[in-house]
Amino acid sequence: MEGELPAAPERSAGLPAGDGGGDSPSALLPAEVLDLDGDEDDLEVFSKDASLMDMNSLSPGMPTSPLSMTNQVKFEDEPDLKDLFITVDEPESHVTTLETFITYRVITKTSRGEFDSSEFEVRRRYQDFLWLKGKLEEAHPTLIIPPLPEKFIVKGMVERFNDDFIETRRKALHAFLNRIADHPTLTFNEDFKVFLTAQAWELSSHKKQGPGLLSKMGQTVRAVAWSMRGVKSRPEEFMDMNDFIETFSQKINLIDKISQRIYKEEREYLDEMKEYGPIHTLWAESEEGLADTLSGVASCLARCCTATERRLSGLPEALLPVLHEYVLYSETLMGVMKRRDQIQAELDSKVEALTYKRADTDLLTEEIGKLEDKVECANNALKADWERWRQSMRNDIKSAFEDMAERNVQYYEQCLATWESFLASQSDLSSKEPCEENP
Repeated sequence: MEGELPAAPERSAGLPAGDGGGDSPSALLPAEVLDLDGDEDDLEVFSKDASLMDMNSLSPGMPTSPLSMTNQVKFEDEPDLKDLFITVDEPESHVTTLETFITYRVITKTSRGEFDSSEFEVRRRYQDFLWLKGKLEEAHPTLIIPPLPEKFIVKGMVERFNDDFIETRRKALHAFLNRIADHPTLTFNEDFKVFLTAQAWELSSHKKQGPGLLSKMGQTVRAVAWSMRGVKSRPEEFMDMNDFIETFSQKINLIDKISQRIYKEEREYLDEMKEYGPIHTLWAESEEGLADTLSGVASCLARCCTATERRLSGLPEALLPVLHEYVLYSETLMGVMKRRDQIQAELDSKVEALTYKRADTDLLTEEIGKLEDKVECANNALKADWERWRQSMRNDIKSAFEDMAERNVQYYEQCLATWESFLASQSDLSSKEPCEENP
């Protein structure tokens, strides 16, 4: 295994697409929001933007070795070299006197020089993933951190998770880590490396490092104060960004709800169809004159049930996860905008204090200079990551809907062929009947 890298793990086709029900998805999500057909010229190589270098000031843990920068400086004519492969699998249930929880195996294979080995295997629980997400937000407040699946707790249940829930969460956690691995900046975060490589006791020790509880509480109080204060003059480009997020959130939430509802109703429809066919078979046994026709209908219904089941099985694999992931992304984007505004609000407060000379002028001037740099760094990081995220979103959504369309075409073609075959067989029966009556 040494030095050998596996093929990149297959990424789920994305969000399974639900059939529209009334309004089609394209009608619900206008072109100006998804912008699926944007010119390819709009594609920007995120890692080439100078703001990537600025982001290091927000993340002291960023490595600076040449090997570490391999993925950060990339030109259009260079192949996409992937050097970090992550797999999340083998969930295990753990029951203690205090709690029941699931751990997942995380396997990492890499050729990066900053790793001590080419392969690592650790086990992580959901709380560890939450910790990683928090550390990434702390180090990179205006980068778009991939979302985690929601926490699911049902009080009073010993076995809290069924197999379907565990598998859905496993896939989401797998996608979470691989999106971080593919991000030009987050992939080099030191806490991400620790998460992938440290054994349980080492990770527990690492978590205890850093600011204490009182320091964190102070930071939280200040952040709340800045957010309550608000931003006096948000730059126009971020006003436009905020408007996009609000519209996107509204539309993607609506499509997600409708798709989930359609999927549930189609599952119920399939259950009804499974009962519908056998009734025709039973009827055929007692109605000799209609036996061939009724048996033919029963056979068609059975084939359509098989086709429907095949189509529905693809929705949880393709469209539905993608839609829901971007519902969570819309919440993430709102959090990013809020953190950007908090940084600017802190600067506005210092500038106002200097204007009215409410504190030591020299000290305020120095603080304002540092905050201006911090705001500029945060803004540049967000603008660069915004373009990268939008292009990724367009690709994912477009791929999900195309996959849904292909599945629908295959499904309806199969059903059409089945019923056309039935009609042809009935025509043959009709043509034979007169001959049988008049030998």
